[in-house]
Amino acid sequence: METLIPTINRLQEVFLTLGAEIIQLPQIVVVGSQSSGKSSVLESLVGRDFLPRGSGIVTRRPLVLQLVNLFPLDSLFSFSVFHIQGISPEPIYLKIFSPKVLNLTLVDLPGITKVPVGDQPKDIEAQVQEMILSFISNPNCLILAVSPANSDLATSDALKLAREVDTDGRRTLLVVSKLDLMDAGTDALEVLLGRVIPVRLGIIGVVNRSQHDINTQKSLEDSMKDEQAFLQRHYPSLVSRAGSRYLAKTLSRLLMHHIRDCLPDLKTRVTVLSAQYQARLNSYGQPVEDHSATLLQIVTKFASDYCNTIEGTARHIQTSELCGGARICYIFHETFGRTLQSIDPLAGLTDLDILTAIRNATGPRPALFVPEVSFELLVKRQIKRLEEPSLRCVELVHEELQRIIQHCSSFSTQELLRFPKLHDSIVEVVTGLLRKRLPITNEMVHHLVAIELAYINTKHPDFTDAAQVSASVNSQQVVVCFSLQGLFFCLAKQQTLCSLKAEAEALDGGKRWKNEKVTEEKAAAAGFGSPSKGQAINLLDTAVPVSRKLSSREQRDCEVIQRLIKSYFLIVRKSIQDSVPKTVMHFLVNYVKEHLQSELVGQLYKQPLLQELLIESQDTAQQRTEVAQMLEALKKANNIISEIRETHLW
Repeated sequence: METLIPTINRLQEVFLTLGAEIIQLPQIVVVGSQSSGKSSVLESLVGRDFLPRGSGIVTRRPLVLQLVNLFPLDSLFSFSVFHIQGISPEPIYLKIFSPKVLNLTLVDLPGITKVPVGDQPKDIEAQVQEMILSFISNPNCLILAVSPANSDLATSDALKLAREVDTDGRRTLLVVSKLDLMDAGTDALEVLLGRVIPVRLGIIGVVNRSQHDINTQKSLEDSMKDEQAFLQRHYPSLVSRAGSRYLAKTLSRLLMHHIRDCLPDLKTRVTVLSAQYQARLNSYGQPVEDHSATLLQIVTKFASDYCNTIEGTARHIQTSELCGGARICYIFHETFGRTLQSIDPLAGLTDLDILTAIRNATGPRPALFVPEVSFELLVKRQIKRLEEPSLRCVELVHEELQRIIQHCSSFSTQELLRFPKLHDSIVEVVTGLLRKRLPITNEMVHHLVAIELAYINTKHPDFTDAAQVSASVNSQQVVVCFSLQGLFFCLAKQQTLCSLKAEAEALDGGKRWKNEKVTEEKAAAAGFGSPSKGQAINLLDTAVPVSRKLSSREQRDCEVIQRLIKSYFLIVRKSIQDSVPKTVMHFLVNYVKEHLQSELVGQLYKQPLLQELLIESQDTAQQRTEVAQMLEALKKANNIISEIRETHLW
């Protein structure tokens, strides 16, 4: 087990040059308020004066301290002083080789402060706490909380922060410093025995060097002797479980056992990260050497992914929403289909419109039959309403083809992320191709509707019930037959009741005709009886009634036209519902699929453009280098961990 701490130190050295802590290594983090004695505790563990001292915040960056027991060499260490305003989270690494130290890895952090002084920023308290929490939140670290004995332990800032991330106290060890500075007649026995605030890893009391000892350059060896003497006098029952030497042994033991517990998860973490960084490195690709081959490869890959997304054979299939060909299918058969089905064949067509069309189609002569021209006029008006949803269908498919571009760029063709100019150029070419095909497809849909309007095929195979529609309306009524030789009519009676009804209508009609004649005579007398007044009447200026009760003849004619329109409209709607998707597929979707690659090659594969299009983004090369370095570090870390035999863990 003694090799575990040096192993962790080697792992820290591996990741030191990368400037990123992606592996949460087991270590001991020292936390305490300003002037709590943190620096004195650390120097007693090392056995040398090496930390800067002064008023305010002296430690302004994390110090990662590695102690390596190396016999019989003298102590060797290096130290660099960094003067910065405020604090910085970038750590300083210090490695000390000495035969007088135990193998340990410690992290010293800036002291907890409340009020900014001197050049400190106003939010110094928040900055320090954020930095401390970022270190002690690591579940693989042990927390060494330092709190002075001459202050109330219940108000210890170090213990408060430790409790926030270590609620059950399994990772916290408390050091009570400055035992010799307590008021006369008091001691810290109850605190050291854990009767005031229990700490699971233990509570260890130490005696620090005073400022007078530091000024007079009292050696650490002499200080430790005085510490033992003080503990023997005031805490004889705890002398074997207190003091700086006991603290060093306890920390070394705790750290070794903690490393042993963390090592299996650490090895798994290194393995997983190695696979992830290898995948990232592969995604960045190799530096471009053959520009022509690289461009052709990327263009071919994009075109293939684009077509596969339409066909539904792409490797990256979305599960959150419809995409590509599936969405186009939904547009055809759900959106467009439901819209057509919701159109009422007779919407916007009133009985008055139908009667007006019938009268306009007969000219000056009253009609004996329902004129066919009125049917054509009205049914064309209804068929025209199918054009707008058909064009909207084209627009929706065009929008989906645009979305596929971004889908392929984001999920399928990762190489495009390396070359922003090539990515933008490909998007521009595909967008231009779609924009060019859109008016052509719209024009063909216009033609589909125009074709239906050009010829109303009353002999359509599905329109065979047109004669039955007229016959069903005229059933149980007088059947009038007109001969081609100019016979006016012959009347056939179907039932006696119908005959009586017809005679009654004739008598009623005669009365109505007489009343109308009397009315017309009065109007004529009023209008033409006084020509000297110079007033003329325009009979066409009379208002057309908006609604009135239809006669039986008018009702019959309206029903005939309505049923014929509905029957023929359904035939055309069925044809449009089938023809528009086929037109969109042929003139837009399939055309883009078949010509996409050739269009990209023709527009982009030009010698002057190759160098410009294949310029990598500014971050790609740097990221490739960083990922390669991290992958190399992870491989070294894996090798270091693999050197530890399982028998050494117990």
